[in-house]
Amino acid sequence: MKYLFLLGCSLSIAAPAWAAEDEITVVASGFSQPVDSTGQAISVVDAAELASIQGPDITRVLERLPGVAVARNGGLGAFTGVRIRGASSEQTLVLVDGARLADVSSPGSGFDFGTLLSGNVEKVELLRGSNSLIWGSDAIGGVIAVTTKQTEGVEASAEYGTYDSFSGAASGGIKAGPVSVSVNGGYARSDGFSALAADAESDGFEQWQLGGRASVEVANDLNAFIDARYAESEAGIDFSFANDYVQTTKQASGRAGLAYASDALDLTAAFSLADTNRAYASPSFGYEYNGRNSLAELRGKWRAVGPVAVLFGASHAWDRYDGTFDARQTARQASGHLVLDYGSDAANFAAGVRLDHHSRFGDAWTMGANGSVKIGGGWRLRASYGEGFKAPTLYQLFGFAGNLGLDPERSRSYEAGIEKGDRSSALHFAATVFRRDSRNLIDYDANANGGWGGYLNVSRTRASGFELEVDVRPVEALQLRAAYSYVKATNLATGRDLYRRPRHALSLSGDWTTPLGGLVLGADTRFVSESIDDPFGDTNLANDVKLKPYAVLTLRASLPVTERFELFGRVENVGNAKYQAVAGYNTPGRSAYFGARARF
Repeated sequence: MKYLFLLGCSLSIAAPAWAAEDEITVVASGFSQPVDSTGQAISVVDAAELASIQGPDITRVLERLPGVAVARNGGLGAFTGVRIRGASSEQTLVLVDGARLADVSSPGSGFDFGTLLSGNVEKVELLRGSNSLIWGSDAIGGVIAVTTKQTEGVEASAEYGTYDSFSGAASGGIKAGPVSVSVNGGYARSDGFSALAADAESDGFEQWQLGGRASVEVANDLNAFIDARYAESEAGIDFSFANDYVQTTKQASGRAGLAYASDALDLTAAFSLADTNRAYASPSFGYEYNGRNSLAELRGKWRAVGPVAVLFGASHAWDRYDGTFDARQTARQASGHLVLDYGSDAANFAAGVRLDHHSRFGDAWTMGANGSVKIGGGWRLRASYGEGFKAPTLYQLFGFAGNLGLDPERSRSYEAGIEKGDRSSALHFAATVFRRDSRNLIDYDANANGGWGGYLNVSRTRASGFELEVDVRPVEALQLRAAYSYVKATNLATGRDLYRRPRHALSLSGDWTTPLGGLVLGADTRFVSESIDDPFGDTNLANDVKLKPYAVLTLRASLPVTERFELFGRVENVGNAKYQAVAGYNTPGRSAYFGARARF
């Protein structure tokens, strides 16, 4: 109840009625649209908020949003899983500049957020709920879309702090007539601390990253674009069964294509690629995995008659992986979807169907519908139904104890809510109830195949709960935010809570621009309730460990020295809380950082 009390305190502040620009999202339909024109639960974090949060850790951004739980095996750069509304971390689709970043060589084909830093990120969008109608495989828990900077001029920032940590990022670009080009780069390192609680040796991290974005207007209403990113990371990691490994990760991704936009028709044709290489080395042993996803797609939006539009798309994907102990394996997937959309000043509705044909398991049909109705005073009611599916990974099909008879994981997601404004408004309030039923979930069963083990469609789960989100600016100089989630995620076969799914999570933040030369003081507090985990990653109840509840406070400050130069700093985990988000793994203690940011 203390979480709800703190949230209620935030609601008691009245806000003035000044207007703000509508937040724009692409995760709802694949095309840009205002957040308030969809019935789905979507949060958007813009560049100004990203800068105010400080630091390279993008999960501190995501934890501000409802429905998000983060589990990391150590410090900065360690493996990091993000769970949305109790779904597994492998059931979150991640896009960077439109390219899908699933690691198809990993057992669950999930994305490691420890390899994605926020230094050159301009925007983060989070859709909560199943949306495979638009995005296909993996979009069971939700979708996270990250957009990198497309800069005019030059921006640079750098910071240094505890654990001998340094991070720096820079971007620069020009726009000349129909041509826009920008490049960005970043570097981060940290000596870190021991990831495994039972080990004393520090596990460090180092990453450098390069990226670029370019577009050119080749004709009236027709633009060509290309986006690319390369990141190379090296992290010291500890496994529960062994330590002193070094993981090297090389990620290359990009997307290129043509975009046509007119009053009647929008069309985008693109090809994207994401390639991941992971290598593990210890003093006595080493191995590696390579995975690649390629996708050719066509998306369209035809404004047929008045407020009625037809959204359509088709795609073809090629996946492949190999490893030190695994021969190369491949899979193909062809997809098509059709959505009818109605939009007016008073209401918006959309419904559609999708068919995916996978070369290894056959067909998967997916449906979805959502609607939003304005009820006056800036308030609207919204509801959505979404289905999700996740194709068996190549590792689950062909890797150790693989099973060619696997079916795709499936989900049905329901939600309803009431909302006023968005996160950029002077007053934003959102309340959402939700439920997601998942079946055919793929899990490793050590007793299968006569004790040899194997992957099977054995699990059924249910996640239900509610979310509250409040963003208020009572005066121009003060911004307050709160996000609370109650998520009950259970295994339907046993009735037990799923691992690493805390039922309660509350994030509070505030930023005050003082009269003292524009000095900004900020604070972030994160409360997380208890949960359970298993350090051995199996289903043996005797190994279950209870993870204690915790609260972490960060204090921040920034000071503009000139219009183009500012200093900033923060203290994380002010109370030096001792807690674990993953059983057996340490978390950062009290730490301090300071830095500078310049714009030219």
